[in-house]
Amino acid sequence: MIVVLKQNVPGEKREQLISWIEGNGLRVHVSEGEFQTVLGLIGDTTRIDMDLIESMEIVERVNRITDPFKRCNRKFHPEDTIVTVGDIRIGHGNFCVMAGPCSVESESQITEVAHAVKAAGADLLRGGAFKPRTSPYDFQGLKADGLTLLKAARKATGLPIVSECMGITDLPLFEDVDVIQIGARNMQNFELLKAVGKMRKPILLKRGLANTLKEFLLSAEYIMSEGNEQVILCERGIRTFDDYTRNTLDLAAVSMLRELTHLPIIVDPSHATGIARLVPPMAMAAAAAGADGLIIEVHNDPLHALCDGAQSLKPEEFEALMGRLKKIREIIAA
Repeated sequence: MIVVLKQNVPGEKREQLISWIEGNGLRVHVSEGEFQTVLGLIGDTTRIDMDLIESMEIVERVNRITDPFKRCNRKFHPEDTIVTVGDIRIGHGNFCVMAGPCSVESESQITEVAHAVKAAGADLLRGGAFKPRTSPYDFQGLKADGLTLLKAARKATGLPIVSECMGITDLPLFEDVDVIQIGARNMQNFELLKAVGKMRKPILLKRGLANTLKEFLLSAEYIMSEGNEQVILCERGIRTFDDYTRNTLDLAAVSMLRELTHLPIIVDPSHATGIARLVPPMAMAAAAAGADGLIIEVHNDPLHALCDGAQSLKPEEFEALMGRLKKIREIIAA
């Protein structure tokens, strides 16, 4: 349930209404936009006479939200959310590129890639320290040592870091990680979602392998229900019957999510296609579709990468892509 207030409502009257609603056992989420204030009511709204609220002088209208997701719903929060990572802004027209290797392999590797992607214009450095792999015999990442190397690369370049956490027990290691990624396989790990919801730092939530947009948004809701509203959604391709690409990149999801939610939406063309030569065209298509950013795998030696070398761009390829993305963004803005 949302209550839209009239413009220029005195603060005292607004607080009186909020106190009365909370006194009836509901929580109130206040969203202040440029032209209106929206009160999101959370809880059993049958406790309140909504006709009474709608008749109040300061209330413009009352709308029911039938969708099961509330906090991430654009009806609940009409203005775009902007997630900040240091000085970097993600969302509401602010385009962000996260780039780096699938996995951190060595100090020289991550440092070299970090300097390369920064020089090309990347905003954040991505790198996997804990790696979920389909086979138990594949490289699982350097774990805590990998995070240490990522932080060293951050110190050397100034780039904030993004890395995936796979379980609650590992969360203490991520206190000094700028953006915590929840991967596709953990999109419905509800206890982990609730745990990162208590951390009050940006969370990059990837869509599951075969999950609907409603399920995706409900996973974001789990994080936000714990008080953390710094959520970035990532479309990374879904599993379909096609077997020419690793997954099927659902760019229609970007436009649909834009209607449904106020959260920033980025795209991962690397995991979506699994083929390096397909990453640039899909990255440009994502930018043209209105995505708020990209997360792209870049490796200084893809042929010898310990993880996902086939989908990783070389630094020079990434630099060329960044130039083309700039032109796409200029066209969109025109």
